[in-house]
Amino acid sequence: MPVCLARRVGWLLAGLPLAVAACSADQPDQARHVRVAERDFHISAPKAVSAGSVHLAIANKGPDDHELIVVRLRGKRLPHRADGLTLDEDALERDIAGALEPAAPGGHELSVNLKPGRYELLCNMYGHYAGGMHTRLVVRS
Repeated sequence: MPVCLARRVGWLLAGLPLAVAACSADQPDQARHVRVAERDFHISAPKAVSAGSVHLAIANKGPDDHELIVVRLRGKRLPHRADGLTLDEDALERDIAGALEPAAPGGHELSVNLKPGRYELLCNMYGHYAGGMHTRLVVRS
């Protein structure tokens, strides 16, 4: 097994971001790895990352299915649907950097290319966003 691959497997199994950093130093064009955790009505993620290719390692800690949508923010508020509990994804379409469709508890992955700016990571399943399942992310140049 190549050394860099062994380091990645170790990170995934043990959750050690240092192994990924070591691989990234060997291959600078590789996407940065960022861990995101979802559970009912909460998303945990870093507050800031550098612009470019970002690989999100998403842990849905359940017990329900969740999605993860990465939206670039242009204004102060995101547009809601008439129900008041979900966002209008059609109105957000041009600002969605990536999305993981509803997925069962467990590990999932999403790769996105992020430009500098402010983003929101969110679950837009019925009532989840309104219940607080979102967090802000600053992407630095």
